[in-house]
Amino acid sequence: MGTRILLVNLDALGTVLATTAQLPAIKRSYPNSHITWVTRKNALPLLANNPFIGHLVEWNDENRMVLLQQKFELALNADKSRAAAAFMNLVNAETKRGFGLNENGAVVPLNAGAEYSFRLGVDDHFKFRVNKRTGNDILAEAWELDYRRDEYVLQLTADELAESERWRRELGLEEAALVIGFNTGCSELFVLKKLELETQAQAIRQIAAEMPEAKIILLGGREDTERNQRLVELTDGLAIPTPTTLGLRAGIFLENLAGIVVSGDSLGLHIAIALKKYAVGWFGLSCAAEVDLYNRGVKIIRDLPCAPCWKKVCDMPHGPICVTEFKPAWIVGAVREVYDRLNSTRAEIATRRLVNAELVL
Repeated sequence: MGTRILLVNLDALGTVLATTAQLPAIKRSYPNSHITWVTRKNALPLLANNPFIGHLVEWNDENRMVLLQQKFELALNADKSRAAAAFMNLVNAETKRGFGLNENGAVVPLNAGAEYSFRLGVDDHFKFRVNKRTGNDILAEAWELDYRRDEYVLQLTADELAESERWRRELGLEEAALVIGFNTGCSELFVLKKLELETQAQAIRQIAAEMPEAKIILLGGREDTERNQRLVELTDGLAIPTPTTLGLRAGIFLENLAGIVVSGDSLGLHIAIALKKYAVGWFGLSCAAEVDLYNRGVKIIRDLPCAPCWKKVCDMPHGPICVTEFKPAWIVGAVREVYDRLNSTRAEIATRRLVNAELVL
């Protein structure tokens, strides 16, 4: 096995997917190594078929007991959660990086490299107003890895790619000059990441009018089923629904149908990044600086004194204006900017690269 490495990452699904960008750097530092990744059950599909992971382990009592009986040369914890930090304390590893738990039950950095990331967790002004670094840059420092802006690692199987093409035919997308995917919702943990239905419907109607050569599909999970059906109604069928109840891997290969993905800062956006799609991402309560679009898209950022905030419930007198006062024209303009740049020169089409762009409003 060479160097045995344990990676602990139990965080939100989008964050777990983003953490896969650390795998190439780990292999550069430890070419003869075996990586064991422990994560929650709902995140396992994001890591399936990953060529860098030797052993993928579900986070549960039985598996933790087994892992604690093993010896690792290196243990890396990405999470500033008490459960992950406490587990990290018990892991038998020669070197530990990331976060552990002190005797008072507080999460603490285990190494000097993790101190910057730790400060982001306890200093809101520093996180919301000062930091301009991406999450993967910060995590690479916490784990003392060689940061080269590596991409996410997400690979579809041959069967999944074939299924994606089958759905392309099923949905009538084969002749479309461009497929635009709207990831319409997000998890129930931060519901304020969702734009209002009418805002999305107006954006879809306007894009369909201005870009008749494009077809628009609706993406999302089981929790977005009713929302997407309502959007079909509000857009008079201009938006084509895709299945929302087939599971996470199906959601990935369905998103693979799109050339441009429009999404809030949610798992859908991270899947687009991982699939190397062009993305239009809107940011309200979350920190836009921490997400890297890898020169393939536009960030729509609300310039508000109360945002970002990372709150689950808005307590401002004016309410959650980061979403309620969001204008459909901003989405339309960003999609047009991405599309125009893709078609501007042969060089850009060939290289499939864009300069990172931000639309601050």
